[in-house]
Amino acid sequence: MRLCRPLPPMFARLQNPYLLLTLTVLFWSGNMVLGRAIRDQVPPLSLAFWRWAIALALVLPLALPQLRAQWPLLRRGWKPVVVLGLIGVATYNTLAYVALNYTAATNAVLLNSFIPIATIALSWAFLKKHLHGIEWLGVLLSFVGVTIIVCRGEVQTLANLSLNIGDLWMLVAVFSWALYTIGLQWRPVGVDPMLLLAAFIAVGLIALAPAYAWEISRGKTIHISPSSLAGIAYTGVFPGFLGYVFYNRAVGEVGASKASLFIHLMPVFGTLLAAIFLAEIPRSYHYLGIALIFTGIYLTTAAPGKVKTS
Repeated sequence: MRLCRPLPPMFARLQNPYLLLTLTVLFWSGNMVLGRAIRDQVPPLSLAFWRWAIALALVLPLALPQLRAQWPLLRRGWKPVVVLGLIGVATYNTLAYVALNYTAATNAVLLNSFIPIATIALSWAFLKKHLHGIEWLGVLLSFVGVTIIVCRGEVQTLANLSLNIGDLWMLVAVFSWALYTIGLQWRPVGVDPMLLLAAFIAVGLIALAPAYAWEISRGKTIHISPSSLAGIAYTGVFPGFLGYVFYNRAVGEVGASKASLFIHLMPVFGTLLAAIFLAEIPRSYHYLGIALIFTGIYLTTAAPGKVKTS
């Protein structure tokens, strides 16, 4: 049974799941860049809360017209809605923002690149899904490409990595996203995707509200400025709203294992964004890593065997 439904009319031309995944990862890469850039102006729990408040405001006009007719379906499937809202909305990005306050960017990006591996492992454990030989080769090549980029072409960089509290938070975030990805299989069938996303966000915001209040009680508040407000707005519109709309649709098309592989594009887009906005010139190891990542994704997505969770 297919779990994906057509995108809203405004996104009618964006039907290719791989294009949707690529755009999603581009949005999420910008989210990481902004998360680092405004971390001194916007505390992590505040950023997570307002990101999702903005996303909810955007999705509600599309979701509310479906609420009355589809409320029985949503009510019957309340358990997966609550779980997916907690792990996909309240947990992953919040823990990633927290992690970036304690760990080096190299550590965080490398740990984040374990998402495809974690997703494949959990898909095998819970769903008995398997990749074909050429697809495993694609996963390996893309992971090697990520490693080359984050260690800057020097193996010694990996030897110097050490886990700290930020790395542990990032690892929890990684597995929460892997669980969310494979958990989309159990989302209520027949519920409009906008209504479902609104339900996920509502659950996530309810869970985040006490944590946000606790952060304020500790004196950590948002420093209002054009850059902080623009950063919060970006996280709500692009990675928060559009990113989840596109990702949920694509997972329904290609399955969790293949969709999660596109996370390996984050170092690629991170490198390009740094070159554009920070004038950082790409080095030879960037090009090698990017080539391996694209080769890996091609081998996995073009393989004759189709691995899906739907």
